Amino acid sequence: MRPSVTYTAADASFSINPATGEEIARHAYLRGDAIDHLLQASQSGFVVWSAMPIAQRLGVLQSMATVLRSRLEPMAQTVTQEMGKPIVQARAEVEKCASLCDWYAQNGEAMLADEPTSIGTNAYVSYLPLGSVLGVMPWNFPYWQVMRSAVGVLLSGNAYVLKHAPNVMLCAHLLADAWRVAGLPDGAFTLLHADNEGISRAIADRRIAGVMVTGSVRAGSAIAAQAGGALKKSVLEMGGSDPLIVLADADIERAADAAITGRFQNTGQVCIAAKRILLHASIADEFLDRFVTKTKALVMGDPTRDETYLGPMARFDLRDAMAEQVRQSQAEGAKTLLAGGIVEGRGNFYAPTILADVTRSMTCFREEVFGPVASLISVRDASEALALANDSEFGLCASLWTEDRTAAKQFARQLQAGGLFLNSIPVSDPRVPIGGVKHSGYGRELSHFGVREFTNAQTVWFDRT
Repeated sequence: MRPSVTYTAADASFSINPATGEEIARHAYLRGDAIDHLLQASQSGFVVWSAMPIAQRLGVLQSMATVLRSRLEPMAQTVTQEMGKPIVQARAEVEKCASLCDWYAQNGEAMLADEPTSIGTNAYVSYLPLGSVLGVMPWNFPYWQVMRSAVGVLLSGNAYVLKHAPNVMLCAHLLADAWRVAGLPDGAFTLLHADNEGISRAIADRRIAGVMVTGSVRAGSAIAAQAGGALKKSVLEMGGSDPLIVLADADIERAADAAITGRFQNTGQVCIAAKRILLHASIADEFLDRFVTKTKALVMGDPTRDETYLGPMARFDLRDAMAEQVRQSQAEGAKTLLAGGIVEGRGNFYAPTILADVTRSMTCFREEVFGPVASLISVRDASEALALANDSEFGLCASLWTEDRTAAKQFARQLQAGGLFLNSIPVSDPRVPIGGVKHSGYGRELSHFGVREFTNAQTVWFDRT
């Protein structure tokens, strides 16, 4: 059943349960003076928050971890209801956010400590906050994407203004309330629910010091252009078409299991998903047999049930657009190993689809396919795999399966991507930075790189002679 409303209207956005097509809630956009009041509140929150000693800020992060765990079940159920994430995966997302806060609370102080220089004790670098940072965030991980962006910004003493995706505003409000209960000062974390005009107004405002965007290339480039015009820094993560490469000496069973998770987790709606699977010709048939069999065994259905692995796609328009990408690829010669497609009836379901004999000219190779569709490509050797992996406008992450660590290191140095994961699927983890190159964006989130992105690296030099 399709929703009776679109996802945005002139004055409000809508939360739609994608499993049923029913409207859950609607959320009015802020305009004019309301945006000004919010930005002033954020500025006031920044003044209070940035003045707090680092130990006090770390304490709020630790408190946030406790609050998230105490609210895990209702927060997970809201994700499942609002964007269709299977409930087990929704619970894991909330827990991952709590673990993120734990890790930064334990390790954050060192990331912001004054840093000595080669000059000696007379010179050092301090990392100082800039102000309020606007985060424009997506719907696919309604909590995690926000938290991996916001925690580093907040830890460094900045305030955070969240412009969340219009279809997950219930999740946005739950996060804001959790920060309030955790002890974050009023205004240090605020919600800007605005249309494009309102976002532009905020970016141009002197009270916004920088912008973070996770989303489409179109959205990221437009917002970055506005931020650049206002001489403000931006950090962009604009998705990818990540390759998963399986070479001849790989553990095929492990690689196939990983490819299932890497492609179909969160119903395939993951920026770092294994969207292009490159297989050495000598092991391609064996891998395909296992991959197809395992895909057929995945349980699709009611996302509130623990046994469900594939839920509905979050948005009806994106499901239809993906179905068209599949149709184009099939017309271009892609072989269909598993014919899934749109599931007729109630909800926004798309059964997993596997395309083989994919070539670099096909739509499913050239474009990001954001959903439960796998594209399989046969390669002669590692050199061809590298060339095809790099033959993309994107460069977020990649997964390489081989037992030759020396060759893997050489492969990594030639790979045009922000990350390479050897014998595992890509993950976002606070211990390492995440980000991309080319049309996947620039800048980094997580680890000390993310914490320092929106800081003033201030040189202090005494008695220079």
